[in-house]
Amino acid sequence: MHGTPGATPPPPLPTDRLRFAMPPMHDSVEDERRHRKERLAGALRIFGRQGFEDGVSGHITARDPEYTDCFWVNPFGMPFAHITVSDLVLANSEGQVVQGGHHVNQAAFTVHSQVHAARPDVVAVAHCHSVHGRALSALGDLLDPITQESCAFYEDHALYDSYSGVAVDAEEGRRIARVLGSGKALVLRNHGLLTVGDSVDAAAWWFLSLERSCQVQLTARAAGRPVLIDHRQAVATREQLGGDLVAWINYQPMWREVSRGEPDLFD
Repeated sequence: MHGTPGATPPPPLPTDRLRFAMPPMHDSVEDERRHRKERLAGALRIFGRQGFEDGVSGHITARDPEYTDCFWVNPFGMPFAHITVSDLVLANSEGQVVQGGHHVNQAAFTVHSQVHAARPDVVAVAHCHSVHGRALSALGDLLDPITQESCAFYEDHALYDSYSGVAVDAEEGRRIARVLGSGKALVLRNHGLLTVGDSVDAAAWWFLSLERSCQVQLTARAAGRPVLIDHRQAVATREQLGGDLVAWINYQPMWREVSRGEPDLFD
């Protein structure tokens, strides 16, 4: 055996000497813009790693901190894995490019611009045609409170119970925004998933967590009859885990991995 029996352990470190990442404060609008663009490029690469890309479908928008009715978005047709900060496009609420050298997906702005307009608290909107999200959407179902993670969405997500083809008109976008209401996520029937957040990190985490929760629910149902968490416990769990700050914190390991492993995203 090693060590000295009865030895006094080192004293606890003061908590102010322990590191804990929190959302940064910005000294200027330019600094905040750069930060949002970096996080957007990183989130798109993470989504690519997760297999959320499906042809030219899928997009994340981030509101510009100065021109608040304009939104940064991935270029149309560019692989998520290749996107850098300088590739991102700024478009107005009509989907017209005001900065950047690429087209944008007009269907993205049909929905995203209306969600952003209806929710001034929302910085980022994420929508992709992920496999398990599409599978649950094909059933026209919401998430059940069957895991700790799914409880984060309990009574805080909705079903858009309609499908009318590719969204190309503003009224469709407004209907989607109305159904979303004040929630953090939507299941778009026969279509896929959409999440929002007060940061790119939060919106991205909610999408990742929602997709995984869809996978768990489909798997559990295939195996048997899932046991539901009761209403009181589901609400309490949502209150603990369902805020955008918690989402931001949960997302940081993925951000650190992609930002350190793929530094060219900052180009």
